[in-house]
Amino acid sequence: MISTSDGQSRLLDPQIKLDTLVRLRWLAVVGQTVSLLVVHYLLNFPLPIGYCYVLVAVSAWLNVILKIRWPSSTRVSKNAAALQLSYDIIQLGGLFYLTGGLGNPFCFLILAPVVVSATALSARNTIILGALAGAIVTLLTTFHLPLPWYDGTQIDLPPLYLAGVWFSLVCSMFFMATYSLRVAEEARQLSNALAASDMVLAHQKHLSALDGLATAAAHELGTPLGTIYLTAKELSTEFEKGDPLRDDAELVYAQAARCRDILKKLTSLSSDTDQVFQRMPIMLLLADVSEPHRGLGIQIKIDSQGKGPEPVGVRDPAISYGLGNLLENAVDFAESTVLFEAKWDENTVEIFIVDDGPGFAPDVFARMGEPYVSKRSAPIVTDPEEVGYSSDEAAAIQSGGGLGLGFFIAKTLLERSGGRVHFHNRNTPDHGALVHIRWPRAAMDQASQIPES
Repeated sequence: MISTSDGQSRLLDPQIKLDTLVRLRWLAVVGQTVSLLVVHYLLNFPLPIGYCYVLVAVSAWLNVILKIRWPSSTRVSKNAAALQLSYDIIQLGGLFYLTGGLGNPFCFLILAPVVVSATALSARNTIILGALAGAIVTLLTTFHLPLPWYDGTQIDLPPLYLAGVWFSLVCSMFFMATYSLRVAEEARQLSNALAASDMVLAHQKHLSALDGLATAAAHELGTPLGTIYLTAKELSTEFEKGDPLRDDAELVYAQAARCRDILKKLTSLSSDTDQVFQRMPIMLLLADVSEPHRGLGIQIKIDSQGKGPEPVGVRDPAISYGLGNLLENAVDFAESTVLFEAKWDENTVEIFIVDDGPGFAPDVFARMGEPYVSKRSAPIVTDPEEVGYSSDEAAAIQSGGGLGLGFFIAKTLLERSGGRVHFHNRNTPDHGALVHIRWPRAAMDQASQIPES
C-alpha cells in the first residue's frame, strides 16, 4: 500500500511560482497601458484616463512590492495565488467599468485569471475565482460608464446584445476552466505517479544490491577476522587443560571460526560474481513472486505451457515488483483461486494472472492502468485507517475502490522491461479478472547473455 505523509501531501499540493504571476501581471500592465494610449491619444476617444492609469499603476506597484519582498523563486500557496488572481479580476473589472462595460471588445480578458487558476491551482480555487468573475461580468451588464467613442456620438448597445455577450463570457469561462483544470490535473497525476514508480524501482534495486554490499563487507572484515582467528588458535594451545584462560581462548577461537563461515556465506550471495544467482528461469520467477502471497486463504496455482526450452533471464526487481503487485491485487479480490500461468514459444513469453473474483468494473475498464483510477469493488474493511491506510485511501476504499496507483506502477515497470500489459474480464459463464503480460522472447530469455561460471 502506498501512502503519503502530511509533509509529502503538502509538497504535492498545486503551487505556482510567484515570478510567474508577476510576469503575467507585467504583461497585463504593458498591454493595458498601450491600449489606453492608443484609444485616448491616437484615436482621440474620450475616457477617464486618470482613473484608468491609477488602476494600472496599482498593479505595477503591487508587482514592485512583491519583487522586493520575496525572491523570484518563491512558490506561493494555492490560496495566496488565488488571492492575487482575485485582485487581477477586480482590477480588470474596474477598467471595464470605466471603459464601457461589456461593450468593450477586450472584456474577454477577464477570463484569463480563471484559466490560470484552472491550470495551476485546485478546483476549489478555480470555482471561487469563476464565481467572482461571473459576478463582476453580471454587474458590468448594467453598471458602467459609456463606451468611449468619437465626440458627439454615444453608442447604446441593445440589451439583448449585452445579454448575449454575458452568456458567451460565462459559457467560455466554464468551458475553458473545465478543460484546463482537467488537462492540468491529469498532468499532475501522471507526474506524481511516475515519480512514485521511480521511487519504487529505486527501492527494489536498492534491495537487490544489498547482496553486493554484504560481499564488500565480508571482504573488508576478512583480514582482521583472520588475524583474530589465528591468534585465538595459538592462544588456546598456550594454556594447560583446565585453565579458565584456555577455555576463554577456545571460546574466542570457536566464535571466530563461526564468523568466518558466516562471511563465506555472505560472499556467495554476490550477484555480480555468482552468475547462477543471477539466473531466473520463468517458473522460478513465478514461484518467487507468489511465495509472499501464500497462506492467505487463497489457492495460487502455478502452471506452464511451453514450446521449446524454458526461458531463463536475469533477476529484475522491476519485473518482480510489477508481477507481485498484480498478483497481490488478484489475491485480494479472488474468491478461492488464482491461476498464475506462463506460456512461451520461440517468439514470445506470456504470463497470465487469472482470478475468480468480481472482475474489473465496466465504468473504469477503458482507463485501467492509468494512475488514481479505482479498479474493482474493494474488499470489506471495517476500519481502513486502523490497518495502515491513509485518510484519502480509506475514503476511496469505503466508497468502493482503490487509488489505482499500484496498477499504474506495475504496468509502467513491466512495460519498461519490454512487455505489454492487457486487462480483461473473463468470458461468461466464468467470472473474474485476467491480466495478460506479453514480452518478446529476447526480452525475457537472456541466458545466452550470461557466461557460464
